[in-house]
Amino acid sequence: MTTTATTAPGTATRYLYLTRHGEATPDETGLAETGRRQAALLGERLRGAPLTAVHHGPLARAAETARLVGEQLGGVPVRVAEAAGDYVPYQPSREELPADIADAMLGFLERFPAEERARGAELAAEAAARFTGPVAGDEPVHELVVTHNFLVGWLVRAALDAPEWRWMGLNHANAGLTVIKYAPGRPPSLLLYNDTGHLPAPLRWTGLADRV
Repeated sequence: MTTTATTAPGTATRYLYLTRHGEATPDETGLAETGRRQAALLGERLRGAPLTAVHHGPLARAAETARLVGEQLGGVPVRVAEAAGDYVPYQPSREELPADIADAMLGFLERFPAEERARGAELAAEAAARFTGPVAGDEPVHELVVTHNFLVGWLVRAALDAPEWRWMGLNHANAGLTVIKYAPGRPPSLLLYNDTGHLPAPLRWTGLADRV
């Protein structure tokens, strides 16, 4: 009797491209003209990347950014994902935080609705499961996630194995580019962080502090 050995599927490297949406209008119902320019320029930069999908959060500013980027990519599918949305991914306790900044950080988080804070951990876990780590198969995967400042900070923090509270204070530029490599058997590698080389100087801004 002849038996045939079965081979378990292999794992391959994932390249996760992360960007924060373009600059939004004051009421956040979509992108400002500057935000549309940022998104188009990011799309031009990514034309040569072997992207197979663009995922985006459900809010209008992320959806419009993803659409404008996708227009530059020649048919790459653009898909909405709730886990790529805008939420508080982790709320630290006072004991986790440095004493001299604990009041300021906790006060900042209290500005967000309790429901949003409560569900954030669940969505952050879903984002990690869906978008990070090596992938099944033999071919590398390159995907872009158009999201918001908090999730970019959370995933960068996780890649660096920093304390969970340290997602706070990582302020990502509108339409800046971050790339994390997840290779089998190796720790994540932060290949690029908050790069704005595709944007002219007036468009390089986080929206979270004074323009510099």
